[in-house]
Amino acid sequence: MDDIITLLFLVLLQLVLGFDNLLYISLESKRAPLAEQSRVRRIGIAVAVGARLVLLFVLLKLIEYVQDPLFGFHGDWLAGEFNLHSLIVLAGGVFIMYTALKEIWHMVNLGQDTHDQSEEAPKSANQVIAMIVVMNLVFSFDSILSAMALTKVFWVMATAIVIGGITMIWLSDKVSAFLAKNRMYEVLGLFVLLIVGVMLLSEGGHLAHLHLFGNAVEAMSKTTFYFVITVLVLTDLVQTRYQKKLMAKR
Repeated sequence: MDDIITLLFLVLLQLVLGFDNLLYISLESKRAPLAEQSRVRRIGIAVAVGARLVLLFVLLKLIEYVQDPLFGFHGDWLAGEFNLHSLIVLAGGVFIMYTALKEIWHMVNLGQDTHDQSEEAPKSANQVIAMIVVMNLVFSFDSILSAMALTKVFWVMATAIVIGGITMIWLSDKVSAFLAKNRMYEVLGLFVLLIVGVMLLSEGGHLAHLHLFGNAVEAMSKTTFYFVITVLVLTDLVQTRYQKKLMAKR
């Protein structure tokens, strides 16, 4: 009975922590050819679920090596002790922020650049699938470690990962369809992705015991993350409604 209760809690954890991952998948899949996008999302998530199970098995066996320091430095303005876990999270944060800022830049310069974003050659389906799988592993790293803190039973954690993956496959097309019909929310989605990158960077810095100018880098809590997202969504809704009223008066 305890395992069933833990399973239900882990499934809920997978769904809550999977929100930012699902948003990234929806935005990244747009780089694939239009006819391939739905298939890319399904295959990408399915392969990522298999990779998560492998990662779970590896972490169960080698958890101490993931947490052991690899290198460190101690300067006057920068100091830290880096392990494999912190490096993976930091790399994921940098890549997510780069992706979000690049897309925001394209939107800001739409019509000013020599070529439109829509004219860029799309990536191949296999390239997009590979990126979805890699970033899925980055996002799943902490959720797996959180699950391992609750239970050491492999089948419980594996079942939660599979259920979470099936749910993401079901939701991925719906989220992508919503963004396609409501293009204005793409900007909101990109800024949410930017906050995700900031959260990963802060978490990676915290794991590495990073100090900048003598101040410790603290991880952004999930509560703070969802509060910021709520503020962004509310601001977007108010702004959109206000613009409609101004246009109606004109």
